Amino acid sequence: MKFAFLCFTALALAHAADYQLKATPSTVAWGYYWSAAKPVLHIKSGDTVEIQTLTTSSPMSLARAGVKDEDIQPELKAIYAEVKDKGPGGHILTGPIYIEGAEPGDTLEIRIQKIQLSTPYASNGFSPQRGVLPPTDFQRGRTKIIPLDMKRNVAEFGDNIEIPLHPFFGSMGVAPAEAKGRVNSGPPAEYAGNLDNRELVVGTKLFIPVFVPGALFEVGDGHAGQGNGEVDITAMETSLVGTFQFVVRKDMHLKGPRGETPNYWIAMGLDPDLDQATINAVRDAIDFLTTEKHLSREDAYALCSVAVDFDITQAVDGTKGVHAMIPKSIFK
Repeated sequence: MKFAFLCFTALALAHAADYQLKATPSTVAWGYYWSAAKPVLHIKSGDTVEIQTLTTSSPMSLARAGVKDEDIQPELKAIYAEVKDKGPGGHILTGPIYIEGAEPGDTLEIRIQKIQLSTPYASNGFSPQRGVLPPTDFQRGRTKIIPLDMKRNVAEFGDNIEIPLHPFFGSMGVAPAEAKGRVNSGPPAEYAGNLDNRELVVGTKLFIPVFVPGALFEVGDGHAGQGNGEVDITAMETSLVGTFQFVVRKDMHLKGPRGETPNYWIAMGLDPDLDQATINAVRDAIDFLTTEKHLSREDAYALCSVAVDFDITQAVDGTKGVHAMIPKSIFK
């Protein structure tokens, strides 16, 4: 059993993970991915880390929406009270984690092994100035608290409306190239970040190109569930604990993030313009099919049209996302 310089209880010894990383004022990056961010944990390729993450909702907004003070996590209160270095984005991200041996040009493979809900509620909030609709459609914003029934594995949205729980992390990313400086955690980019891809659940993998030594991985923006598009700007926002295994891939060289589930390979396209994001996703799918499946470019393009679904990942983070679901079952 290895130990980071963080303080652990004896219970940490029972975890299968090599490390446990709690969300505290000294172990979070509030609203940014940055090559100059100081790592809070150093690990080796192949190591597994259990990481605590916190909701994007503030204690004040939760209280105003009806959450009792005793039901608001003390970790969230502490971070809001003590962290002064914030922005330019709004996500509370746990990390960064330095993975030894990761160098620019490599790919970081993140294996999502476990996701646990931390609170029996989630929140969804919007304002007239945010989301896909123009400000004229709604005159005022709202925060809605959504109870989570973890025994039945459903979110109780309202009378006669239950949504199956589908927990995943909206934001998983690495530091961008040094020249980009400290970047906003809101828009996703080639370093991944706020992808809001609901396919990246337990048992899936995310592949991200590495731009700086150590990669500097951060994670947060926990969701109990989300519809593709995330049209009002938020999902079912909640706090999650995830267990991840990190593998440095020297044999894989990517330009942007990709994913893999038990049944699909996922190509991704990102751009402020949704049409261009779709074009980028198609090009990435073609690149995957020609490189990994050895199809001609012509056959790859045709296969994208007849067998691959292109879905809107999210349409609200400045940079739009489109992901291509390439079914594994078609390859015999």
